[in-house]
Amino acid sequence: MDDLFGTIGTWTSLSDPAVAEIAAGGGFDFVVVDTEHTPLGLESVADCVRGVAAADGNAVVRVPSNDPVRIKRLLDIGADGLLVPMVDTVEEARAAVDATRYPPAGVRGVAAARAADYGRTFEEYVREGHRDLSLIVQIESGEAVDNAADIAAVDGVDALFVGPADLSASLDRFAEWTDAEFLAAVEKTVDAAEEAGVPVGTLGTTPEQIEALGSLGFDYMVAGADFTHVVEGQRRALDAAEDVL
Repeated sequence: MDDLFGTIGTWTSLSDPAVAEIAAGGGFDFVVVDTEHTPLGLESVADCVRGVAAADGNAVVRVPSNDPVRIKRLLDIGADGLLVPMVDTVEEARAAVDATRYPPAGVRGVAAARAADYGRTFEEYVREGHRDLSLIVQIESGEAVDNAADIAAVDGVDALFVGPADLSASLDRFAEWTDAEFLAAVEKTVDAAEEAGVPVGTLGTTPEQIEALGSLGFDYMVAGADFTHVVEGQRRALDAAEDVL
């Protein structure tokens, strides 16, 4: 993926690859396929990544945790980017980078999987191609905010991502998007990313949240999620039907 400055993505949690394909065809720059808070298995993720590719989109997979084995298996599927949750320290950021790099630069196991076109581009992919991946780390706690400048400066970290729900909860300000302490944490993270020259983004699942968070200086935005689109679409259809009956 190219850099994330000025881009808009969307979020998918549902396991049907058609949902990911529809999302990718909606004009977004990338689609996040979430495996942290969803029941998606590897086969489903692979199908979702294929669905995004079929719509000429970019698939960013959120891994369940900063685990090199999980990261390796998702990279072999051929994700265009990875979103790693709960990165609180420089050491954790470096571990995430190491998990995406082949030896001697990192610890990723070598295999001729889908990412290397099933072996057709194996040697080129191992030498250089795997570095095209975008690695995004999530800032979701007060500790992470305090370390944001150092995390952003880690070589191989391509972007930061503020997880608004977890960050606000960790500050005991859950969903209080205009709270002074939450805003100060966001500002500190945005400043850290700007100083390091890397983009920083966040997620808004409703128009109101997108508007509230989008005004805080972020460089990219994940706008909306598949489940909220279903819920809000149902609500609008129900209201419209009730109005005419």
